[in-house]
Amino acid sequence: MLSAGRPDSALDAARTAADLDPAADWAYRLVSLAQERLGRMPEAVAAAERAVGLAPGSWTARLRLAAALRHLPGRWDEAAEQAALAARFAPEEPDPHVLVADLDLLRAEHAGAARGYRAALSLDPRHVQARVNLGLALLRWDRPRAHHDPAWPIDPRETGRARRALEVWSRQACLLVAVATVAIVVAALVLDRGAPAGLGGLAVLVLLAGLTIRQARRVGAWSWVPAMLGRDPWLGAAVAGGVVAVAAFAGWLALASAPAGIAVVPGLPAGAGAPPDRPWAGPVWAGLGGLAVLGWPVLAAVRSLAETWRGRPLRALEHFGQAAGERTAARNAGVTLWILLGRTWWVVVPLVGTALVVEPRATVLAVAVPYPLLRAYRDTGGGADRWLTVAAGLLVVASACCAAGGGLGLVWGWRLGFAALGAVAVVFALRAARAWWRGGPGPWRASLIMCDLPVGGRPSVVLSPEVRQAFGYARSVVLSYGDGLGPRVVGAVATVTASGELKVIAEAEAWEAIEADPRVAVFAADPLQRRFWVEVRGIALADSDVLRVTPKQVLVGQFPGRHQRR
Repeated sequence: MLSAGRPDSALDAARTAADLDPAADWAYRLVSLAQERLGRMPEAVAAAERAVGLAPGSWTARLRLAAALRHLPGRWDEAAEQAALAARFAPEEPDPHVLVADLDLLRAEHAGAARGYRAALSLDPRHVQARVNLGLALLRWDRPRAHHDPAWPIDPRETGRARRALEVWSRQACLLVAVATVAIVVAALVLDRGAPAGLGGLAVLVLLAGLTIRQARRVGAWSWVPAMLGRDPWLGAAVAGGVVAVAAFAGWLALASAPAGIAVVPGLPAGAGAPPDRPWAGPVWAGLGGLAVLGWPVLAAVRSLAETWRGRPLRALEHFGQAAGERTAARNAGVTLWILLGRTWWVVVPLVGTALVVEPRATVLAVAVPYPLLRAYRDTGGGADRWLTVAAGLLVVASACCAAGGGLGLVWGWRLGFAALGAVAVVFALRAARAWWRGGPGPWRASLIMCDLPVGGRPSVVLSPEVRQAFGYARSVVLSYGDGLGPRVVGAVATVTASGELKVIAEAEAWEAIEADPRVAVFAADPLQRRFWVEVRGIALADSDVLRVTPKQVLVGQFPGRHQRR
């Protein structure tokens, strides 16, 4: 039912299984999975905790609990602890390493995440989730709520509201200041309406004060704002840009309104560098106006350039390509190709522009620039996005035409090359507008998503009746464990619980070693005919005065003897 996308029916079935066998941790893990799919995180955690209580040595139960806990505010450390326990209980399994790496990736700890994914892939090279998320780690991907650290105890919805208020204030302030600055300049210099324009500027400052107060009231988590700004540098830059734009606009108005002969800026003579008929229109005034108008576009361009050159897209595409059957991998590969196309465009444009000024024949180097993009496009099969195909083709044409214009001195080559470069930007803008309008993934980093497959639903290891009989009536049981000197064996007494675990009484010297490494093996022989032996490998944890062993693997074999001749 879960695989078919019917979590309600899955929840009913899992609850029925839990009622039929209350000691089965697998049923409660499935209840937790269904509750998580339905978005009921507290109930998912409660069911996972019940599963851990029934089988504390089960790595799948610990993994399910960790996956559920990470969605609850303030319980991130517990999730990390449970994931680490799962990796400790089953270092040979890839899933615990993947979840530990996922927790690192969600906190933008890309180096640790990459190590975890590589450890998982060394155990299972076909692990889809590890492949996809390793590509994200190589791209230095940030989750959509980059301002929020999942380990913070505060609800992410509260920090999300604070971020929204700060972003809205920054956009409104920058846009209002830019429009007001242009309007005042046109009114004063073109229409000769300087006095009314100055009054309009003062009205804009009053309006900005009202907007600031309105958005400040929506920021409920003020104590977390400094940490948010430090965690998300672009949010901090946007807020700082808004503050600078408003301050520049206020200074610009003060200079324009200052009486003749009065120095508004300390240390700068009044009217320095300004025309005689407009003493206020000096370089400082022009610079402040430029900050008010161009600050936000410049910041947006810098952010676009920085995000384009962040990470290693070619290496990421290799891993996305090896998980081609997963829809998440296909989506991320398409977005990464757009990132690679933007990186190529940013190389071609400065190269061609510099060569045009310094040495036109150097533009022949532009022919080789699109090669990594074309190779990645071929290897990943990027033809599914026709916009990407058109943009890549235009970029190749632009490189070839500019090379022909510089190397052969063909004027039409330059014209076609620059026209094609402009067309690439237009195609990107149209593709972005189409994605925004339809609400689909766009050609930008924010469209990258994690691969988050359900974990902790693997069936429990079941002890067959003959295995239960062997341990229930065996005259001698052997416990094998490891310490600093190597493997050890001691005699023990074992019983089988209703939930399918072993309760073992062993010598005191084994307890200290098992606390350091809980992986053990328990051996017993057929007590009746002594024809077969049983080995149960599992995790041993202290439970009062006995060791509680949760099975991970059960092996059954025959002793050599006359019965084998039959």
